[in-house]
Amino acid sequence: MPQRSSKNNVIITEANPQSPISESYRTLRTNIDFSLVDNDNKVIMVTSTQQAEGKTTTAVNMAVAYAQTEKKVLIVDADMRRPNVHNMFRRPNRVGLSNLLAGQYTVQELVTETHIPHLEMLSAGVIPHNPSELLSSERWVQFIEFAKNKYDVVIIDTPPALSLPDAQLVAGHSCGVVIVIDVGKVKREAVKKMKSNLEHAKGRILGVVLNNMSKKEAGTYAYQY
Repeated sequence: MPQRSSKNNVIITEANPQSPISESYRTLRTNIDFSLVDNDNKVIMVTSTQQAEGKTTTAVNMAVAYAQTEKKVLIVDADMRRPNVHNMFRRPNRVGLSNLLAGQYTVQELVTETHIPHLEMLSAGVIPHNPSELLSSERWVQFIEFAKNKYDVVIIDTPPALSLPDAQLVAGHSCGVVIVIDVGKVKREAVKKMKSNLEHAKGRILGVVLNNMSKKEAGTYAYQY
């Protein structure tokens, strides 16, 4: 199975769109579209139980898969604790979402184009001391409404949902949640607790991406992070 290296930050849906992994992302996109058929403007949150399960890789490749259908897409790095979306696009992270929510910049000043047509990005910005408070602010609500009105699809990468409140705060303002799970690292009880936390926050679970499964177990739907 092809591997995506976290060191070189290859976006597989762009680098090799005909690969089985890219096809898996297109299948995920199609399944989400069926689940959200009544939503004209989709806000989709991507999270995991813990760090390094592949959530950012999934979020970025989902965003690219949507952009390849010529939809207007925004990817938002709401992981203001350990941001990584900017690295995937080889961009700086001097200012971004945290600065927006602190009232220091406007959306128009912070959203940037990527090298991929139809895909724009809002990086996490300066790491704040109060990310949960920023995500519970009125500015966050206003930003989500702005993004829903301007973009066809908004993909939001959040911190892990098991031990931090950030993902629950975002889930309540999204149309649905995609959970990324590293099968070899995460226990079933942890997944159940995370699912319960998200549903308590009115998050709608759209699906689960299982990482680090063997070919025998998952065929072309497995990829390694």
